[in-house]
Amino acid sequence: MRPLDPRLLQHARAARGYVALSATLGVVTAVLVVAQALLLADVVAAVAMDHARAGDVRTQLLVLAALVLVRAGVAGVQERYGHRAATTVIRQLRTALLDRVSAGVREPAADQDGAGIAVLATRGLDALEGYLTRYLPQLLLAATVTPALLVVIWWQDRIAGITIALTLPLIPLFMALVGLSTQAAADRSLSTLQRLGAQVLDLIAGLPTLRALGQASAPVRRVREVGEAYRRTTMRTLRSAFLSALVLETLTTLSVALVAVGIGLRLVQGELTLRTGLTVLLLAPEVYLPLRQVGVHFHASVDGLAAAGQAFELLERTAVPAGSTPAPDLRSTTIRFEGVDVVHAGSERATPCGLDAELRPGQVLALTGPSGTGKSSALAVLLGLRRPDRGRITLRSNGPGPALEVDLQDIDPQSWWSQVAWVPQHPALVPGTLAENVRLTAAHAEDADLQRAAAITGLDAVVAALPGGWSTRIGQGGLGLSAGQRQRLALTRVLLSPAPLVVLDEPTAHLDAEAEKAVLAAVTVLKNAGHTVVLVAHRPALSVIADQVVAVVSGRPATAAAA
Repeated sequence: MRPLDPRLLQHARAARGYVALSATLGVVTAVLVVAQALLLADVVAAVAMDHARAGDVRTQLLVLAALVLVRAGVAGVQERYGHRAATTVIRQLRTALLDRVSAGVREPAADQDGAGIAVLATRGLDALEGYLTRYLPQLLLAATVTPALLVVIWWQDRIAGITIALTLPLIPLFMALVGLSTQAAADRSLSTLQRLGAQVLDLIAGLPTLRALGQASAPVRRVREVGEAYRRTTMRTLRSAFLSALVLETLTTLSVALVAVGIGLRLVQGELTLRTGLTVLLLAPEVYLPLRQVGVHFHASVDGLAAAGQAFELLERTAVPAGSTPAPDLRSTTIRFEGVDVVHAGSERATPCGLDAELRPGQVLALTGPSGTGKSSALAVLLGLRRPDRGRITLRSNGPGPALEVDLQDIDPQSWWSQVAWVPQHPALVPGTLAENVRLTAAHAEDADLQRAAAITGLDAVVAALPGGWSTRIGQGGLGLSAGQRQRLALTRVLLSPAPLVVLDEPTAHLDAEAEKAVLAAVTVLKNAGHTVVLVAHRPALSVIADQVVAVVSGRPATAAAA
C-alpha cells in the first residue's frame, strides 16, 4: 500500500474529509510557523541589537503568545478529529470488508481463510489507528509545511536554502531504504498473526473432541511456537524502528548543523543580519520535522498498511453477479447435483468429485463418505455459499404450470435462503436467553409449540438442568453450552420454524446414543411433514431413515485428468 493510497479514500468516506481537514490544518500550521519565527527573530534582534526594552516589543510578544496558543489549538484539533476519523474509517472499512466477504462468497475465489479474515477485520484493521492519527497527518505536513518553509528560507537566505535543498532529499531516500525491509517484516508479522489466530480458533473449535480423547494439551506446543514466532517478528520490527529513527535523527541533526555553521560564519563576517540569521535558524528544524516524524511514525503504521492492503484486495476482487431469478417453491421442486466438483485453493483434488444426486420434494438425502471427501463442501454449494468449479445444481419445478428448470447460480440468493434452514457442525449462539435463541427465526411462536419441539429434540432435558430454565442467559456474558446441547438447540430452532429445505451438516457428530435418537426423531418429523432434508451422515442410523444415500468421493477432476 502506498503512503496515501487512493483506495482508502474510495472505500472509507470519512478518510476524504479527514485528509482535507489535515491538509488545511497543515497550511495553517505553515503560516503560523513562519509568522512565529519572524516575530521571535524580530524581538530577539531588537533587544540584542537595538537595546529595545520590554515595553517596546510588547505588541510583538502578545502576538507571539497568541500565535503559540493558536498553534497549540490547531494541534489539539488535529489530535481530536484524528482519533474520531480513525475510529470512523476503521469502522467503515470493517463494515465494507464484512459486507464484501458475505456477498462475495458466491465468487470462484471464495475459498478464503475464515480465521485469517477474522484477524484481518479485527486486530489487523485496528492497527490503522497509528497510521491515521500519527503517520498520515505528518505526511500531509511534509507535503505542505516543508515546501512552504523551504521557500521562505530561500527568500531569507539563498545559501541556507541551497544547503537545505541538497540535504532534504536524503531523508526520504533513507526512509525508502528502511521501508523496503520494514514492509516485508510487516507482511510477515500480519501473516504470523493470522496463522496464530487460525491455530487458536481451530483449537477452540476442536477442544471438546480433544478433551474427550484426553489430548487437550497436545496443541499447546504448536500454539506456543507460533506465538513465539510472532514475538520474534514484532521485536525485529521494533529493532528496525529504533535503528531507523536513530539514522533519521542523526541525519537531520547534521543537516541543521550545516545550516547553523554557515549562518554563524556569515554573521561573524557581517554578510548576514542577526534578524535574518535567527529566522533561518528557527525555521530550519521545522523544515525537517515533518519528514522526521514521518520516519518515526512509519513503523507504527506498517502493520495497519499491510492489513489495509489485504482488505483492499478483498474489496476489489471481481465478484460474480448474483442471480436475479426468484427461487421456485421448494415444496414442489426437484434439486439435482450434476457432476459437481469443488477444488480448494492449493489442492489438485476435487472434494467432492463428480457428485451426482437427485433430491425430490419431501425426501431425505444422506451424503456419506470418509472425512475429507467434500461432504460439507457439497452442502456449501447447495446453500449457495460456494460456486462449483465444475458441474452445477439445477432446480426443476414440479408444480402446476409449465416445467421450469434453472441453474442455482441464476437464482436470487435472498429468495433461495428464505426457503432454507441450515444447521452447521458448530451452531452459533447469540447473547440472550435460551428461549430467545430458540425463537431466533420464530419470534412469535407459541409456548406450546416451543415445548413440543424441545421434547422431540431432547432440549427439554437440557432446559430442566439449567438454573433459570428457558430464561437462562447463554452465549457471551452467560452460560456456555456443550457441542451436543448446541446441536439440540439448533434442531429445535428448525422444528419451531421449519423451512421447505433443511440442510444438516453432521447433526450427530457430537452426540451420544441417546441424543442421536432425538436427532433421528427430529428428521423423521420433518420428513413426515413433507420437508426436504439433506444431511451429512457418518453414522448408520441416519442412513437408515434416508430415502437416498449418496457416497461422496474425492479425486482429480475430469479436466485435470485429461490434461
